[in-house]
Amino acid sequence: MNLLGIDTSFDDTAAAVVADGRTILSNVVSSRLELHEHFGGIVPEVAFREHVLRIQTVVEEALARANTPLDKLDAVAVTYGPGLLGSLMVGVSFARALAVGRGLPTVLVNHLEGHLYSPFLSDGAEPRFPHCAMIVSGGHTSLYRVEAWGKYTMLGNSRDDAAGEAFDKVAKFLGLGYPGGPIVDQYAQRAKAGLPDLPRPMLHSDDYDFSFSGLKTAVIARLVKAEKDRETIPAEDVCRGVLEAVVEVLTSKAMAAALDHGLSQLTLSGGVAANATLRDALAREAEKQGIEFLAAPRTLATDNAAMIAGVGWHLLSARGPSPLDQDVMARLPLGPRESHP
Repeated sequence: MNLLGIDTSFDDTAAAVVADGRTILSNVVSSRLELHEHFGGIVPEVAFREHVLRIQTVVEEALARANTPLDKLDAVAVTYGPGLLGSLMVGVSFARALAVGRGLPTVLVNHLEGHLYSPFLSDGAEPRFPHCAMIVSGGHTSLYRVEAWGKYTMLGNSRDDAAGEAFDKVAKFLGLGYPGGPIVDQYAQRAKAGLPDLPRPMLHSDDYDFSFSGLKTAVIARLVKAEKDRETIPAEDVCRGVLEAVVEVLTSKAMAAALDHGLSQLTLSGGVAANATLRDALAREAEKQGIEFLAAPRTLATDNAAMIAGVGWHLLSARGPSPLDQDVMARLPLGPRESHP
């Protein structure tokens, strides 16, 4: 069964064709990040306009690369949240028009659900249900217990800034550009020493939640004081200190969630999953505890439509088509929150 996947949840316009939930026939992502760099972040109106201009071309390219004409498609999967409302509306409207015109079923997919699925688009990667899953991106830092595709329990979540957002804000303060994640990683690799004594927010809290706003504030306060004292702190050392603090917290929380719930498989996905320091730290700790660790391929860590088509195949098989009157959702929690005593 060939599914066309479409994702326009944020700034990238993405389309992909995936066969039977696993075989990626094409995966096209069109990004115009340079249009947003001047503003230090994504401008919703600009993103909306670019999606409108690019969506048809991106879908046509995905079909051409997959050598799959429209009459060989079996369904259309599309992200309906969370994300920017205008951006989401472009993708969902296009997907529904195409599906209705061709008589195809449509399946609506939570963008985060796609990220949870992305580690299993690797060759030979198989889910062990239930398993522990971590999503780390610019907008989300969350831990889930995955019972099956379509059945999730949130174990922990970011209370304020997500990890990727903290990277963005530190990079912006340093004048290094946007997005911050890859830039912080690049600078950190060149550091002689990390910035010492940075806080590890909520490292020892009795839960699996995250908070990175305090880390960002501590870094900025340190840099402001250094400037007043006419002290020079290399940007490389700042980035390494921030990266080390974030990775320590993420690794500790992920391992605690997996071990406390008796889960033998841990996955990592989301844009920050491309970070080598984080991947290596989780892999080392998981191996020590006898936990299988799987990370999304770097090419699928950031937003893409292959993950939407992949998990969409499972959802369509289990639930059937989605209703045509479901609205897009800027906020869309994935599963209930685990209750704590």
